[in-house]
Amino acid sequence: MDSVDLNVLRSVLEWRRAGERVVLYSVVQTWGSAPRPPGAMLALRGDGVVIGSVSGGCIEDDLIARLQDGRLPADGPPVQLVTYGVTRDEAARFGLPCGGTLRLTEERVGDWRWVEELLQRCEAHQIVARELDLGTGDVSLSVASKTDVVTFDGERLRAIYGPRWRLLLIGAGQLSRYVAEMARLLDFEVLICDPREEFVYGWEEQHGRFVPGMPDEAVLNIQTDERTAIVCLTHDPRLDDMALLTALNSTAFYIGALGSRVNSQKRRENLAELGLSAEAIARLHGPIGLHIGSHTPAEIALSLMAEIAAIKNGVAPTQKKPQPVLAQ
Repeated sequence: MDSVDLNVLRSVLEWRRAGERVVLYSVVQTWGSAPRPPGAMLALRGDGVVIGSVSGGCIEDDLIARLQDGRLPADGPPVQLVTYGVTRDEAARFGLPCGGTLRLTEERVGDWRWVEELLQRCEAHQIVARELDLGTGDVSLSVASKTDVVTFDGERLRAIYGPRWRLLLIGAGQLSRYVAEMARLLDFEVLICDPREEFVYGWEEQHGRFVPGMPDEAVLNIQTDERTAIVCLTHDPRLDDMALLTALNSTAFYIGALGSRVNSQKRRENLAELGLSAEAIARLHGPIGLHIGSHTPAEIALSLMAEIAAIKNGVAPTQKKPQPVLAQ
């Protein structure tokens, strides 16, 4: 789940608490090319205000029109299916590429307590499944795992929700600022730890949230999980290795450290001398990023975030140079 979907649910909760009429749309099936994946959401308020998206824009316009021209009466069924792109002409009219077809649930939100509970669980870094009964409109929540996917059998929709992906940066130097900016554009929550006060000056709140303490304390305090990436960018072994000793024994999905191939090999040897197991050290990404001939801070940040995004999305990174390994 990305922050767009979280914002959709926050708006649904706010609107329903205020007594507004709300219709929630969820993508349940796609055929061919589709702009948004199953699970993507859009909320429509009674006065036509929209948040979220299910397409490139044309379908959103039609959903608003359904409300305004009476095709969406307030006393209609709690849930129904809406399909776009059944014919080639219709797909072209609604901007669906390559003959794509999109099916949505159209859900009139009544009881909003499930929205509140779902958001609370996500904020507690839980992964949650929401099951919607299309016949009754009833919603139930249950624990889900990171491997679960959206499923739809025509009668029940099971959608998966979870906290935002997070990136903890050890170091607040110039490179970290570029990485933070790109990570935010990729919808990561950015956290920064740097005990060196001289590097903290100039950061603004929108760039990320600072975690106080030493690097190892920061790794522990943020309650690292499988949706967390940790990157050490201080170029100071006293700080970077402090974080790595804790991070490499965590469940973070990506752990990397800035440095050349030679320095990365030395780092691995130092970590082994400090008692870290070969299995833990093997999880370390270093040199970080994809090989794109990076020289500037912006290029290094781009190569790093491309690698992190690939691993996050379950894709083996290409253009990656072989990494150093410990001698047996």
